[in-house]
Amino acid sequence: MSEEPRAAPLRLGSIAPNFKANTTNGPIDFHEFIGDKWVVLFSHPEDYTPVCTTELGAFAKLEPEFTKRGVKLIGLSANTVESHGGWIADIDEISGSKLSFPIIGDKERKVAFAYDMLDHQDITNVDAKGVAFTIRSVFIIDPKKTIRLILAYPASTGRNTAEVLRVVDSLQTGDKHRITTPINWIPGDDVIVHPSVKNEEAKTLFPKFRIVKPYLRFTPLPKEETSAAV
Repeated sequence: MSEEPRAAPLRLGSIAPNFKANTTNGPIDFHEFIGDKWVVLFSHPEDYTPVCTTELGAFAKLEPEFTKRGVKLIGLSANTVESHGGWIADIDEISGSKLSFPIIGDKERKVAFAYDMLDHQDITNVDAKGVAFTIRSVFIIDPKKTIRLILAYPASTGRNTAEVLRVVDSLQTGDKHRITTPINWIPGDDVIVHPSVKNEEAKTLFPKFRIVKPYLRFTPLPKEETSAAV
């Protein structure tokens, strides 16, 4: 495989690159797949690997919570769709899940390369079997096709699906209410009034807000007013 130039780096606020690919649910155009929904795109180094198997089972079990929030899940693994099919049977057997979201077949690592999911220099960085090393990447993408979160985990470390859902709640709630969320926030906890909201406006928007410092203002926000209230 000839060396290719490194893909342009993706940043928060970048438009998610479009692509066409085969998945376990049929062919897709990624931007058409997003439509007017949020999307969580997450990659896996390879089929039939232990950490990936536990992750996909966990995402499958939590999928109803994502769906309630208008979020689609889509996985990617550097194998064929046919290989994915057999692996899904194992995932469902082991985890007790019923995995229904699509998994992209990316044997040529084209999507992984476009999203910089490779762990080192370029697409020629391969293991002894010729498989390009990939990392556990997570992208949260909003309906405008804008990347709102990027996470990268080493191949040895499984992700925390509850944290991905928590970030979705933070982003969606922040977009709706002009707030930000403090460390370890979960829906129902106090939130931070966005710096763009001046105190006079905050009195109307958040009657119970309190000033800790001029730059730090908290306000209650019941869980029923967050995206978790579904």
